[in-house]
This record gives sequence, structure tokens and C-alpha cells, in this order.
Amino acid sequence: MKDTLGVLLAGGAGERLFPLTRDRAKPAVPFGGHYRIIDITLSNCINSGLRKVFILTQYKALSLNRHVREGWTGIVAQELGEFFELLPPMQRTGANWYMGTADAVYQNIYSIGSEQPKHMIILSGDHIYKMNYARMLEYHQETRAEVTLATLPIPPDEVSRFGVVEVGATGEVLGFQEKPASTSFRSPFNPNSVDASMGIYIFNTEVLLKALIADAEDPDSKHDFGHNILPNMLGKKKMMAYSFVDENKQQALYWRDVGTLDAYYDANMDLCSVSPTFNLYDRNWPIRTRVRQYPPAKFVFGEPGRTGSAINSVITAGVIISGASVSNSVVSQDVRVNSYSDVDSSIIFSHVNIGRHCRIKRAIIDRDVHIPEGTVIGYDQVEDKRRYFVTPSGLTIVTRDASLFENPVDPDFLQRY
Repeated sequence: MKDTLGVLLAGGAGERLFPLTRDRAKPAVPFGGHYRIIDITLSNCINSGLRKVFILTQYKALSLNRHVREGWTGIVAQELGEFFELLPPMQRTGANWYMGTADAVYQNIYSIGSEQPKHMIILSGDHIYKMNYARMLEYHQETRAEVTLATLPIPPDEVSRFGVVEVGATGEVLGFQEKPASTSFRSPFNPNSVDASMGIYIFNTEVLLKALIADAEDPDSKHDFGHNILPNMLGKKKMMAYSFVDENKQQALYWRDVGTLDAYYDANMDLCSVSPTFNLYDRNWPIRTRVRQYPPAKFVFGEPGRTGSAINSVITAGVIISGASVSNSVVSQDVRVNSYSDVDSSIIFSHVNIGRHCRIKRAIIDRDVHIPEGTVIGYDQVEDKRRYFVTPSGLTIVTRDASLFENPVDPDFLQRY
């Protein structure tokens, strides 16, 4: 890993997570009460021994930059040349902002060159999974690959959401299709599944830089790894597929793209179960984050009808459940739920105050929201749609200025995404 540079792409707009991404970058969206989405990938880097990482930001990155700067940049040994470095768009190669994933890396080609890495690992900051990148690098070197893609098996009816890979019996990549409507590809290890790209790539640096320069000079390119870089290398460079080895150590492989509100909600709700699929409590693979100083969580009042309790829930520091009931929910730091209120199957971001006699179900409450006394959310979709953002599945999103979402999106928005 000493000769390897990680490049973490964290500049996406995250349109399908709107309105949670209206004021923050997608990787900065809270996850699991205590974390941000980007913390999962950064923890994988630390646990894999990858300690030289450029983090490419762009879209509404203030909270993301602050989170990484305060929580991550100081944990590596800078005197040994280690770093987690934030790189905003600097327009060093032209007058454009990042025009695609490949262009984002190309625009930082001078910063990459200054490190002179032998290998580069391209990562995304918006997926939930546990992976040892050192194992993948070892495979890349053992097979003498020039490019290696991490893959995982998916059902054939889900191929439209992924780049899919045709893999030979020896692991060599024979074909690549970016989000096809359907495909004839089948995994050589399981004929009932298709090998999908996880968006994790290892390149020999010289190979990648030449490809990025050629791509930048192509006026017809989308400047994207899946659409352009990988297909153009196919058959010209030795490209191998690395089957995902899950450090989560569960029976089923765990990799989640939390790019939609419903997928994000489901991934959080899984954490509330008795035996969650994604284990946050594994001491052998810790997930770390920036730690804020809050007092311990507190549950008060034990009177009939006014008992502070939380069942099957994730409760973080600074939370006060004051004579209220919380169930099947994720509650972030510095939240107060007041007497006689009931919160069920919901995600509550930090610094939220829920007044007395409130009933909240299947909702995501954004940070710094005050819920007035007697508010009911999640029980009447018609009424909720007048005040809040509601998904087709009935999930209600409440923001600080919920009145802006009286008619939150044009009729075609949810069909487009």
C-alpha cells in the first residue's frame, strides 16, 4: 500500500437523495445516527492500510469538507507522507468543473503525478460495504493485471442499475456494458447471476494516466469510467475481475448503493434489527467518524402513559427521550423527544426537537428541525404531501423549511430518478 494512492470520488450531486442533498453533498448525508456515508469508505481505507487518499469534492461540500478535515485528516502520520487530502475543483486543466468521474481524476493529474504512485485505487464515497483493498491489490499484482475491477453477483433483472462484466473462467474481463436494459452475460461461478462492477478499480498508474489524457482529448466522450475508460481499455490492457470478499462476515454479501431515499431508509432501518446485516460493532473492522462531545443519552419518566423508552433503535449521544416512546428508529446526536410523543420506524438527524403529543412514523427528519407540539407525520399521506416531501412508497422527508415542498417536485421528477 505504500506505493498506492487512493482517489475517492465524493463530488456527486446525489439528486435521487433530494431533499437530503439540497444543502449537503451525498457522501455527507448522515448514516446510522453516528456516521456520515463517506465514513464507511474511509474506514475501509484505514482498515486496509491505505493511508494516502485524495478526496475529490465538488457539490455543496462545506459540511463534507469540515467533517473530513476535523475527523480524518489528523489520524494519519503526515510525517511519514500519509494523508487524507481534500481536493476541490481547481480548474488546472481547463475552465470546466468536473464533467464525469474520469474527468474528476484527470483534472487532478498534477497532484497525482506529484505522489508518483505505482498503483491507484479509484473509490466512491457513497456506498455501504466492508472491503479490504489490500486483498484486491494483492490479486491485481499476482495476476499481473493492468486494470482490476471489483465485482459482485447480482440477479439478471437488476443489470440496468450497474455496469456489468463478462468474466472468463480465469477471471479475465471479456466484456463490459454500462447499465444495459438486459444482458446475455452470466457469471462463470453462478449461471443464475451476473457479475456487476462495484465502482472500485485498481490501475497501474501509467496505464490510467495515458487513458485519462486520451479521454480528455475526445470531444465525444462522457469522461466516465464506466462509459468510456473501461470499454476503451477492453482487449487492449489486461483487465481482471476481483470477486468481492466481504469483511462484514455475514452469510450474504453486503454492498448497498444508498443513492435513493428508499434504499437509504432501508439501510438505516436494518441497523435497528436485533441482528443487523451490516455490523457496526465488529471490533476487527471498526467504523470510525468525527466524534462530537455530547453527554450520554438519557431516558426519563416512568409514569403510566409517560415512559421514556426506546426499543429496537439506534440511540446516539446527547439524546433525551423524555416521557416518549421510540421504536425501530435511528436517532442522531443532540435530539430531544418530549413527553407523550411516539416515534416509529423513522430516522432523526441531529439537533432535532420533537414537541409533546407528536406521532411520527416512517419519516426522515432533517437536522435542526423543530416539530411543534401535536404534529402528526406519516399517518395521512394526503396531508403530508401538502407540507412535506413524500416518496411514492410513502416515506416522508421533513426539512427545516418544509413549506418549500408544498409541491416539492414536478410530476416527472420521481420517474426520471
